[in-house]
Amino acid sequence: MPYSVLQPVKRKRRSRSRRPLLLLGLALLIGAGSLAATQPWAHAHGQRSHREEAAIKPSAVSEQALERLRAAAVEQEVAANAPFAPGTRLLLPAAPRLEELPLRPISAPAAILVDANTGAVLWAKRQHQRRPVASTTKIMTAVLALEHLPLTKVVRVNPLAPRAALGREGLRARERVPVWKLMYGLLLFSGNDDALELAIATSGSRGAFLDLMNQKARQLGLRDTHYTSPSGVVDRGNYSSVHDLAALARYAMAIPRFRAITRTHIAHVKWSKPTYAKTYVNKNQLIGTYRGADGVKTGWTTIAGHCLVASARRGGTRLIAVVLDAPDPYGDTRRLLNFGFANS
Repeated sequence: MPYSVLQPVKRKRRSRSRRPLLLLGLALLIGAGSLAATQPWAHAHGQRSHREEAAIKPSAVSEQALERLRAAAVEQEVAANAPFAPGTRLLLPAAPRLEELPLRPISAPAAILVDANTGAVLWAKRQHQRRPVASTTKIMTAVLALEHLPLTKVVRVNPLAPRAALGREGLRARERVPVWKLMYGLLLFSGNDDALELAIATSGSRGAFLDLMNQKARQLGLRDTHYTSPSGVVDRGNYSSVHDLAALARYAMAIPRFRAITRTHIAHVKWSKPTYAKTYVNKNQLIGTYRGADGVKTGWTTIAGHCLVASARRGGTRLIAVVLDAPDPYGDTRRLLNFGFANS
């Protein structure tokens, strides 16, 4: 009988395919086999079970071994931060390049002008004469502290530091201060207590730090230089020359952190109670008044007179000027820098 459109039609039920289940089972078998195969390889390559790891006991490290590791880390840090390769001439030995050109009289008995990019001496007056250098000594103190102490290291102020002669910023015995704060006190305020504290923190004692200062001077080829003080407050036996100070300034200004601090005009620094805060004003009067000035350090004692190591940059030219025992240190320095920029 033919089907009518009104007659219900019974459809045959399709059987469900078992193919997806078979594929899933096959995948599980393959995964289990792969896991089993990797166990010998993992064991052979050092992946131990929890029981094996629990059985391993760490061996104690001696204090001597730790000290050797610390010393090696410091040496690596110093090598990484060194701005010049060992043996590099910081100043070129050739005759001053601009000595034949007219320059207004310089009142200082010893002065120099240097191209900081090349190390060429542009103009000089008694460049190798050994003279007391007052607080420009702190350039070397800052260099060594930056090369040997992490800026974030917190030091406990040695009781000797607050008793440093003259020019103290007011460190308190046994207060805890990070190195970077002491650096502002050293280079902007020119604190003698900062200098002594950084010396002791770097080398363990004032005497050991003086040995380090003189060793560094020899390494840098500063033949006119000898240190008997980390601050320069002592003139006897503490001397350098405008040549060596310019060379040292070139080395120091290649250290980014040193450069960042010495170009700062005013720094507001939080402090622990009961001080709460300190404001450091850079004693270098060129900062903020002479275009391009970005360092470096002032100094004065009765014997040394007014000393100034200055740095300035305009465009691609950077100059370093040094005057010692100058009746008019800023006038002399401005004349030297203007002369250099005009003839560069």
